[in-house]
Amino acid sequence: MAKRRSGKRFIAWAALSGVIGGAVFLAVAELFALLFARAASPILAVGGFVIDIVPQPFKEFAIATFGEYDKLVLLGSLGLAVVIASAIAGILQLIKPPLGVVALIIAGVLSTAAIVTRAGAPALAFLPPVLGTIAGSIVLLLLVKRLRAWRAAVLPERAEGVSADAETAAPKGIDRRRFFMVAAISGASAVVVGVASRAVSMTVGSVEAIRDSLKLPSAKSKVTIPEGAELDIKGLSKLFTPNKDFYRVDTALTVPTIDPATWRLTIDGMVDQKVEMSFQDLLDMGLDEYSITLTCVSNEVGGELAGNAMWLGVPLRDVLKKAGVKSGADMVLSKSVDGYTASTPLSALTDDNLDAILAVAMNGEPLPAEHGFPVRMVVPGLYGYVSATKWLTELKVTTFAKDEAYWTPRGYSAEAPIKFSSRLDTPSIGEAVPAGKIPIAGVAWAQSVGIERVEVKIDEGEWTAVTMSTPINDDTWVQWFMEWDATPGTHYVAVRAVNKNGDLQIEERAPIAPDGSSGWQRSLIRVT
Repeated sequence: MAKRRSGKRFIAWAALSGVIGGAVFLAVAELFALLFARAASPILAVGGFVIDIVPQPFKEFAIATFGEYDKLVLLGSLGLAVVIASAIAGILQLIKPPLGVVALIIAGVLSTAAIVTRAGAPALAFLPPVLGTIAGSIVLLLLVKRLRAWRAAVLPERAEGVSADAETAAPKGIDRRRFFMVAAISGASAVVVGVASRAVSMTVGSVEAIRDSLKLPSAKSKVTIPEGAELDIKGLSKLFTPNKDFYRVDTALTVPTIDPATWRLTIDGMVDQKVEMSFQDLLDMGLDEYSITLTCVSNEVGGELAGNAMWLGVPLRDVLKKAGVKSGADMVLSKSVDGYTASTPLSALTDDNLDAILAVAMNGEPLPAEHGFPVRMVVPGLYGYVSATKWLTELKVTTFAKDEAYWTPRGYSAEAPIKFSSRLDTPSIGEAVPAGKIPIAGVAWAQSVGIERVEVKIDEGEWTAVTMSTPINDDTWVQWFMEWDATPGTHYVAVRAVNKNGDLQIEERAPIAPDGSSGWQRSLIRVT
């Protein structure tokens, strides 16, 4: 019995050895990524690979369940997987050497492949994972060698691969101390080096410091906010969504850090001439204000993945004119610095009646890093996955027949006009409200077309037109409300909208894929 317990103890220490070896692998990789290629972090590269290959239903589930925290959940899950896999490698190295080291090397090869195949990977991107694999393997070998010597001194039977001389070379206390010394030094070093390298990588050239020092020119023209554009009702979405509350859905595990001084936008493909623009070139074109609501294709009926902001930017049609678009083109493939691509109909970017822009500011300040600093696309009337590319670096004029974007092969439509919708904000679902007169309020949007009216139905009553705020323009959502004389009990409140073309909001429920959800929101309200 004592022998069995002792054997299990060594299995546990072998698992710890594997975890330490894995930690050293990641720490050394992070250190050399900081020195040579910041995009070559194994955990981030593998995370990006996972995002790319995960089936569309799982992505929808993650966004719906975790919202803006979906990437943190992914990173946490990857971290847990690394710990488990490293522990298994340590156990394998103890009982079946050299399988543990082989497993670690395979992990290194896979992470290297994930890094070097990422879009825009630098020339030395292979170096961090390779050096990390070497360091982790050496530490795992040393730890398990010490552990096997300790086990040979403790257990009567000789450990496999340990000579009789090694068994008697030192008292078991020395073998134990050697193991713990190597484990403590390696583990502590991995934590310090790994955490410090990641922290420095995130703070050196901090995008926030760059943003704070950036001075943008004043707008040539400003949006006029009419009287009555915003209703003062508790629980109702603000006319302009604060930047900190604006939804974020993208594929970037870490927010890219881009210095406007080195940023370049390339316009090529089916153009008369290839054009490269600097950030200053963009500013020199003159900036205008635009009030535009954005909607994510992942927004469920009644969901919160929609927001409105005041943008500062330049028309995309003027930018494309600099290159000269050739006949036959029908799509612009926009590309982010992290490799993400979006397919936008060319007509949506060149129409004089549509304010498709390259935005540099949001709600009176330079774009927040997580919303595309220094330059992003904003196109009214299209879901973000085909139009709202953040951290923009390239515009390729092409055709839908020739090129496809990131989401198209993953089950989404190549073209995605927004399905206009309405939402109930207050009373919120599950909230108990007192009987008596209370406001029912929310927002409605039909970007590029505009909302004509909003209607509400209580239980099985008639549809009633409600009061709307004064619209800023057709690209901006409107607020709406009605006063309801609520009676005790449970009630269903439904809402629908009609756009300025006279179209009624789609009643039939449809899922997110392939081109956005639809349906009337119907909420249960409890009145006390």
